[in-house]
Amino acid sequence: MNLLEMQHVKKGFGENEVLKDISLSVAEGEVVSIIGPSGSGKSTLLRCATLLEQMDDGSLTYMGEKAAESINGKTVYAKPADLKKIQRHFGLVFQNFNLFPHYSVLKNITDAPIHVQKRDKETVYKEARELLKKMGLEDKEDYYPYQLSGGQCQRVAIARALALNPKILFFDEPTSALDPELTGEVLKVIKSLADLHIAMVIVTHEMAFAKDISHRVIFMADGLIVEEGAPEKVFASDNERTKSFLGRYGKIL
Repeated sequence: MNLLEMQHVKKGFGENEVLKDISLSVAEGEVVSIIGPSGSGKSTLLRCATLLEQMDDGSLTYMGEKAAESINGKTVYAKPADLKKIQRHFGLVFQNFNLFPHYSVLKNITDAPIHVQKRDKETVYKEARELLKKMGLEDKEDYYPYQLSGGQCQRVAIARALALNPKILFFDEPTSALDPELTGEVLKVIKSLADLHIAMVIVTHEMAFAKDISHRVIFMADGLIVEEGAPEKVFASDNERTKSFLGRYGKIL
């Protein structure tokens, strides 16, 4: 069974049609990268998948549970209580970290598992410290976000998302707010998550990384999926639109 199914998704803002009939699925443990020019609808697709934006039409299903379905050409969402349950299946890492500035690193990670998921405090703290170790931040649990570099903040944000034990983790341009020298450390951490067998959907401009980490790459342009497949297929594509986009990255690939 697929973890995530999106069928015939449409989304516009005023006159601007941003998603024009997009369908995609993500299987358990699968890593999917979404690439494409700015303005192609990648981030909007992620926001629709994570219930931050409402679709105009189309259906959204997590692990067989319907979050939204299309009825007479319009999306109808499940009840708020059902959506709340569905939200437990996924985590989201933003471009700008979105950490709570007045919480320590440890509290940023443990707050939601304890107060929202009502999990055992001791277990949550133990898991949080293990995650910090995985992120190379075990000595930073009492620090506050302003005391950390951008790369460290993004690693805390990843740990915070993982602390909720999601089945699928979404990344929206996780390195776009970082200096080039900090980008590598965050990409390395994301790569290391592959051994946790969590499904990941990553919107990224880091082509070499997408080629290296993904089971499947989706190339989007103008609100449509132009092409998708194994990285070696997409990155060697004969499609003019794909070739022209990837040509900008030249020797990296």
